[in-house]
Amino acid sequence: MINWGFPDFDDHEGVHLFTDPASGMRAVIAVHSTTLGPAAGGVRFWHYGSEERAITDALRLSRGMSFKNAMAGLELGGGKGVVLAANPGETITEDQLKAFGRVVESLGGRYVTAEDVGMSEARMKTIAGETRYVSGLPVASGAAGGDPGPYTALGIYLGVKAAAQRALGATDMRGVRVAVQGVGSVGGGLAKLLAADGAVLTLADVDEGRAQRLAGELGATAVAAEGILGVEADIVSPNALGAILTEGSIAGLQAKVVAGGANNQLATRNDGHRIHERGILYAPDYVINAGGIINVGLEYLGHGDEAEVKARIAHIPDRLTEVWNESDASGDPASEVADRIARRLIGR
Repeated sequence: MINWGFPDFDDHEGVHLFTDPASGMRAVIAVHSTTLGPAAGGVRFWHYGSEERAITDALRLSRGMSFKNAMAGLELGGGKGVVLAANPGETITEDQLKAFGRVVESLGGRYVTAEDVGMSEARMKTIAGETRYVSGLPVASGAAGGDPGPYTALGIYLGVKAAAQRALGATDMRGVRVAVQGVGSVGGGLAKLLAADGAVLTLADVDEGRAQRLAGELGATAVAAEGILGVEADIVSPNALGAILTEGSIAGLQAKVVAGGANNQLATRNDGHRIHERGILYAPDYVINAGGIINVGLEYLGHGDEAEVKARIAHIPDRLTEVWNESDASGDPASEVADRIARRLIGR
C-alpha cells in the first residue's frame, strides 16, 4: 500500500500506478516535487521481481531527481517512471511504449519523461508520439538534447578528476587506478575518457564479454562483476544499478574515493555514515551524475544549446566541492550534506 508510512515515501506529491491490459504494460510514476518546475526524470524498463521493489525504486529515484535537478540549478522538480518487465531480459514492446506515453500525457505535464535503463532514443520517439511531455529526443548537431549518456559520462569524468585532486593530490589522472563497475553507455564513456588521460583501469560488467572487449580496446583489466568493489584501486566508480554500497561492500573497499554515476548507490542512509567513518571521499551520486538531466532538461525548457549544456556540466565539480567543504566543516557525511543542501533549494 502506498501511504505516508511507506519507507521511501518522503512526502511525495503523488505516486501513480498504471495498467494497460491490452499491451500488458504496468508502470509506476512517482512525483516527488514540483516546487521548482515540472517533475522531470527518466523512465526505466526493468524486471523487479515484485511490485513493492518497483515502487520502492520509483520512490527513491524520484526523490533523487528532485535533489539532482535542484543541485544542477534547473527549473525542474523531480519524478521517475518505471515500467515493469514480466521476465528478466524482456524487451519492451511498441504497444507498451505507446501506453506509457498515454499515461504520461494523462498527468498533464506534472511529469516529464526521458531515457533511462532499458530505453533508447528510438523508444523515446515512440513515447513522444503519445505525449508532449518527453525529452531526450534526437536533435540537430549543436542543440541541447538527444542521448543523455555521453553528457552523464562527461559530468562523472569531471567529478572523478575533482575527487582525485582532493583525496589523492592528483593534478591529472595519469597512473591513477580507477575501478569502473558497469561499462554501458555511461560507465563505458567514462572509461574511455579516463583511458585517454592515462588512468589505470579495472573494468567489470554483468555482461562479462562487454567488459572484456572494452578492456582490450583500452588496455585495461577486466574482472568479475562481483569482485569489482573490492579491488585495490585509488577510486571506485559505480556506474551500474543502485544499492550496491552496503555494510559488507563498504567494509571491503580498498579505495580512497567512491565517485560514480549509479543512482541510489547507498543501500541505506547509514551507509553514507559508514563511508564517512572510513575516511573515504564520497561523491554523492545525484550531484556527480547530473550531466544527462542537464542536457535533456535544457532541451525541454528550451534554454541554450550544446555549448550551454557543457558549460553547466563544467560546474559539477564546483557543487561537489561545496558539499565536501561543508562536510569537512560540519563533520557530517557528504551524503547527508548533499541532501541538506538540496532540501534547502526545494524548500523542504
